[in-house]
Amino acid sequence: MSPSFFEIVQLADGDYALRRIDDDAAPLVRISFSDEAREMLEDRDMNVAKAMIAAGIEAAGNISHDIDWEEDEGEFADNQPHYTLH
Repeated sequence: MSPSFFEIVQLADGDYALRRIDDDAAPLVRISFSDEAREMLEDRDMNVAKAMIAAGIEAAGNISHDIDWEEDEGEFADNQPHYTLH
């Protein structure tokens, strides 16, 4: 299997995306900033998007492959709040 190469691109709608260079399929990751966030970032949104993607890749690499996610889901399902944390 050949190695995959990735790129971070800015999409036509202003969002940033991580995608395979040789694949036009949907991006693996998509980051969208509100107008307010873009204003606060003062044209540093691309740098922040890169940092967010790098942090996500690092976090994913730190996850143990030995975790049985299906088994763990039942233990904490009732105790977890039902909202998205970013």
